[in-house]
Amino acid sequence: MTASVVWTGLVLLFLVIFIWTMIRENQRKHREFLRKMKKSWGQVPDREYTWDQLEQIAGYYKEQKADRFVIDDVTWNDLDLDRVFLLINQTVSSPGEDYLYYMLRTPEFSKEKLQERERLFQFFQKNEKARQRLQEILAAVRRPPSVSLYKAVHVEKDCYIGNPGKQRFLFGAFLASLLAFIIIPQYGVFLFLLMGCVNIGLYLKEKEKINAYLLGFRCVIQLLQAIRSLEKEGIEELSDYTQRLIRCKKALGKFESGAFLVLNRGGMESGPESILLDYVRMMTHVDLIKFNSMMKAMKEHEKETEEIISVLGFLDACISVASFRELLPYFSCPEFTDYRKGQRAKIEVENLYHPLISEPIANSITAKQAVLVTGSNASGKSTFLKNLALNAILAQTIHTCTATACRMHFYKTMTSMALRDDLESSESYYIVEIRSLKRILDEGKNQEIPILCMIDEVLRGTNTIERIAASSRILAALNQPHILPFAATHDIELTYMLEDSYKNYHFEEEVKENDVVFSYLLKEGRVTTRNAIRLLQMVGYDRSIVEASKQAVVDFEKTGIWKKAGEEICL
Repeated sequence: MTASVVWTGLVLLFLVIFIWTMIRENQRKHREFLRKMKKSWGQVPDREYTWDQLEQIAGYYKEQKADRFVIDDVTWNDLDLDRVFLLINQTVSSPGEDYLYYMLRTPEFSKEKLQERERLFQFFQKNEKARQRLQEILAAVRRPPSVSLYKAVHVEKDCYIGNPGKQRFLFGAFLASLLAFIIIPQYGVFLFLLMGCVNIGLYLKEKEKINAYLLGFRCVIQLLQAIRSLEKEGIEELSDYTQRLIRCKKALGKFESGAFLVLNRGGMESGPESILLDYVRMMTHVDLIKFNSMMKAMKEHEKETEEIISVLGFLDACISVASFRELLPYFSCPEFTDYRKGQRAKIEVENLYHPLISEPIANSITAKQAVLVTGSNASGKSTFLKNLALNAILAQTIHTCTATACRMHFYKTMTSMALRDDLESSESYYIVEIRSLKRILDEGKNQEIPILCMIDEVLRGTNTIERIAASSRILAALNQPHILPFAATHDIELTYMLEDSYKNYHFEEEVKENDVVFSYLLKEGRVTTRNAIRLLQMVGYDRSIVEASKQAVVDFEKTGIWKKAGEEICL
């Protein structure tokens, strides 16, 4: 046996071992991915996000919202919808995250569109194999390290496409020097070396200008590869979406053709193949020439790129919603009733619970007129109002309600609840509050689509007399057929002033010797118990303060006048 045969055998053995190792590693990664997907299905997501990351995710929504009704920032923050988004979010791709956030902020007003979402939710719930295969495909669309994928592929907006004539001339000059080197090597070698040095020097300068755009290119290539993989799967239930994606892929054919000249295969930046290709690029400027044509294609087919992101993101978001449903103790699909202009808006929910509360108490209500809710602090008023608004939004976005039944119109849902001072503009709480309320009144001027609004402690930022006077009039103004307002208040006076137009409900609690027990159950009528002073006693306030407070209430109820305070207190 000769030495050459031995070496050949060793090389072949090395290649076999290398290929076998790669196959086993890919199989291991595949098994790990499936294990992770199965484990996370129907579970609370364990991801953590920084504020900057959430802002990046919101970027897609901000670019897409256009001229339509959306869940504004006030309502989004009032209902803590960032936490709701994080609870639902089991997406595996950057487009999926972006679209899920967009979906939650843009309620639908079409039964047909929501029924199509429902079809996909049920398909992904029932077909584990197809779901997991699609997740594998989507997971290959990796998240860029510092920006969202949507932002990365829109870098072409900042790029000026010049004439690549300079690079073509240098490419031709290099080929001519190479030809001269071959024909007359004793003289051509100097021309070849000269052109090599010139091209490398100019290349390094120009390369810096295009590096910022290569991340976006890689993201588009990943999207196109995902389409190709989805096409091979041939999932019949997703055929309409697959065909849309294939049309977009064909439109971007010029972008993808020859992309390896600009981007290393598989995104690898090292290795013999990559190093050799780098030298070819530096000598010929072939990647700079191709870069211009790729950037031109991205600019010309921006709509197709956005549609790819939208479709893939939508499918990923639908899988996430299907997983969220598995997490819930129970849920129902909303029943939407038609609304006619001039008709009184209404809503009906049964056994409604809040998805962010670990051990929630369910409540039911049929509201055919405006509602006023009273009760003490922490009794459940605000949570109930938030829950009702949240479920109206979930009904029109993910076609899912955390209730056994929900019958409602399509609503524009707005709230004015968890407000705070605006330190940046130096606006007081009261100014922020009245601006928040005015936006609801302004939206109410359009009577085509009914409004569901939730208001917590109307005008709490001002004095008692003016608060009751103004809040009663604002609530009266909101009592219109196309507006269904819910308001929570401590001001019992409002329950009498508005009893002809608002139906009263309340939450109550039981104060025991050393504890307060809340039932969190909604009851009809205004609250009849007052426990604030008893709570002072329970937590250990001096007896003289407690007794003086009780007597002050008795005196006011008899005379309607508050007596001066202080003389009866003795600590």
